[in-house]
Order: sequence, then C-alpha cells, then structure tokens
Amino acid sequence: MGKINEIIYILINKGLIINEGMELKGLKSGTTNGVLYNILFNNIPTYVIKIDNPMSIAATQEFLMAYHDVKLLPDVLYTDYDKEFIVYSHISGETHYNRGSKREWMAIIIKELFNKYKKVDKDTPWGRLNRVQRNSWSDFNQSSLQSAQKNIGDSLPSEDHKRVEILVNNLKRYHNQEEKYYLHGDTGVHNFVYMENQLKGVIDPSPLIGPKIYDFTYAFCSSPDSLNLSTLFSSFSLWNSQASFTEERLLDEVLFQLYTRIAVCIKVHPIDLSGYMGAWNEWRKYLPSN
Repeated sequence: MGKINEIIYILINKGLIINEGMELKGLKSGTTNGVLYNILFNNIPTYVIKIDNPMSIAATQEFLMAYHDVKLLPDVLYTDYDKEFIVYSHISGETHYNRGSKREWMAIIIKELFNKYKKVDKDTPWGRLNRVQRNSWSDFNQSSLQSAQKNIGDSLPSEDHKRVEILVNNLKRYHNQEEKYYLHGDTGVHNFVYMENQLKGVIDPSPLIGPKIYDFTYAFCSSPDSLNLSTLFSSFSLWNSQASFTEERLLDEVLFQLYTRIAVCIKVHPIDLSGYMGAWNEWRKYLPSN
C-alpha cells in the first residue's frame, strides 16, 4: 500500500482532493495492464488512479489531453512528473454488458469520437505509441496477421488462413494513400462504459497511429452480436470518411478485424468464441479466392 498512500498524499497536498469523506477501493484491472484504484467521496466513485509503466501513462495522458473536448472520455486530474501514475475522472456504469443495440452505441461512438479524430504529421511512425512502431500500416497488419495465425491455428481451416493472407496483401494497395490519425486503439466493448443500455464513456486508450477505419472495424467486431451487413452499412453511413471507401475495402477490413478478433478470443475471451465462429461461417464467403 506504500505507493498508493504516497499518491493520495500528493493529491491532498496539491489541493486536488480532500481527505474528508474519502475512501479508496482497488479495482479489477480486467484486460488492462497496471493497477487501478477508485477514489470515492461519501461512497460515490469520483476518480480513478492508474499505476503503470511510464510509457503507458504518458501515452494515456497525451491521448486524453489531445481529446479533452470529447465527452465520452474521462478528464485528466493529474499525472506525476515521472509518469508513474495518472488520475482521471470516473465514468459510472459497466463495461461489456447491458449494451443495448449495436447500431445505437456504434452511432454514438462514431459521432462523439471517431468523427473527431485528428490527423497527424505524415512523418509520424505507424503503430502503437507505447510499443514497437512500424514503417507502414502494411507492416502493422503483417504483424497482426502473424500473431493471429499463431493463436488461431487449427481452429480455422488452412484454406481460410491462406485466403486471409491474400486479403491482407490486397489491402496494401490502399496504404500508400492512407492518412494517419491519432486513434484510441482499443475501441471495444471491454472499454466501453454502459448505463441503462446506453454508451456513456470510453476508457483505457492504447493510443495508435493508424487509419480511422481501424477503430471503426475494431468497435464493430468487438462483440459477437449483430455482425451482419445491415448493421455494418447502417453504422458506416454515419462515418464522415465513408466517401473514400469502396464496399470491397470495407468488407476486407471487417474480415481481417474479425479474423484477429477470433485470435484474441481464443487467447483471452473464450466465452465469446462460439459466437465469433458462427459469424465467421457467414463472413468467410467474402474472402478473396486468389
């Protein structure tokens, strides 16, 4: 408890919080790295403290500050000089569950987050800011492909693996013209906060320099429900970058995201795997054959 007590002392000493009526509660980190605590005042969760490695804390702070006007994101209260911890506002609700309609929460995140994403300088490297960065988006996709192939293994037929490889190679033709954006990078239901079947917040960024389509398809594929063309096209029609996309590219991007999502499920979310495998049986007909 030494570190967290030190943090509380700093926050009180700087006049950011008061001791009266304050309570500290540890939180389950779920898929998030680091250690999390809630600061409650009179039993009301008010702030979250996240303790993590300096690279992750710095990336989180920079992202939240860059998009401080986005209401879905928490507000930063304080980050220490050495980037050992960050304190931000608590968003009430729960992740994963009681989500309501995918069309409804996709509409909210498109309008309130994706359509507000900012372009970055063309010389900025691709990839995650707190990990190895890439020379091209194709390199990022190739790394994702290799990791997914390894995790999926025999869970999909070898023909499907080969056709996904063709798909990833086909996507390369778009990447020279691709614009770079500053993305959340982990826009899934595990990081979406819901209350009363409505999306209320987005937490735990894993900041990424990439094309906007990545976060869109990530969100769409982040739960196994409503993975159909009707929901996809309805959501995509709300996205302000849709004019530059063909239907073929959109389907290819979704297919690859779905493929990598199956790999993630096998590794850390096996409870959802049957739903994704059912969706894959429907989507695989759109895979390229050569």
